[in-house]
Amino acid sequence: MNKMNIIANIILAFIIYIAGFLVANCLSEFDGISFQSYQNTLFLPVNRINTFSISILLKNLTLIIILILGGFIFGFPTFLNIFSNGYMFGVIFAVYSKTFKINQFLLLTLPHGIFEIPAIIIAGAAEFKIPYEKIIRYLAGKKERILTKDVIKEYLTLALISIILIVIAAFVEAYVTPKIAEYFQI
Repeated sequence: MNKMNIIANIILAFIIYIAGFLVANCLSEFDGISFQSYQNTLFLPVNRINTFSISILLKNLTLIIILILGGFIFGFPTFLNIFSNGYMFGVIFAVYSKTFKINQFLLLTLPHGIFEIPAIIIAGAAEFKIPYEKIIRYLAGKKERILTKDVIKEYLTLALISIILIVIAAFVEAYVTPKIAEYFQI
């Protein structure tokens, strides 16, 4: 594997995610986001999830698949999905931070977020390999083949890692987070 290229792609995906997060926080200062307007849609109170939720898994897997396949059309869907996920995380953070409920935010996001956010970033990194490194170089006549075995292996490895992380995140979101919410009476 070309580790430097993978690291560069992970950094790029991370920067896009953080940009979305920061834009949401900046905009929240101007649009009057309030906790009351979001309280019924934010996260998962204990009564919402008490078993492993196929809907959580399918929602997250759909995102990962879009990220994984986005590079085949020059990475725009990948960029857009990473940015929008960072943005949504930023909106939720802004809502909680305005009501001084950051501890609740952390308790409800960290358990599954430590798997979900890296899954998003790794899936994005996998996709950024395809358009910039392979397709453009092939179309420019600098490569004989679009994808080599090594590139496919790197791509599939990163895709598999992101899928495994997203499955773990869905499990944690369905089983662990509600227990934390119940324990801390959130």
